[in-house]
Amino acid sequence: MSLPPFSVFLEEHRVLVYRFLVASVGREHADDCFQETFLAALRAYPRLRPDSNLRGWILTIAGRKAIDHGRGVRRRPLLLAEVPDRPDAATAVPDGEPELWRAVRDLPPMQRAAVIHRYVLDLPYAEVAAATGTSEEAARANAKEARRKLRAALEGAR
Repeated sequence: MSLPPFSVFLEEHRVLVYRFLVASVGREHADDCFQETFLAALRAYPRLRPDSNLRGWILTIAGRKAIDHGRGVRRRPLLLAEVPDRPDAATAVPDGEPELWRAVRDLPPMQRAAVIHRYVLDLPYAEVAAATGTSEEAARANAKEARRKLRAALEGAR
């Protein structure tokens, strides 16, 4: 058994990866993270073993690119025009973005990844564990803690 050509691999996984990234970083940043994900995959693809779990592998790369994006956003200075007039304006939900997705993006990286893999991509916990590099029990715990935090965040927003 050998790996399919990279173009076939890309076509088979692009929708799944893009959905994951939209849920992780938002529509406005998903395209950049998508490109970074598949560029990294292209560089590493020739070194993969033929029996590799390609879906878990590419979702792991996408998860790392989403985490890198989040770290980069926190480090970037704000333009003066982006600084809110009032402290409460900084936490306002942007127009058109549901509060749920804002709350998902505010989760710690492992919890965010667990929620997106499990509930957006509808993966079983074994695959969530493989994609996040954890045990199945840790994947379940991350999803459970994320649900608790999301529930609390959404109830507090009402």
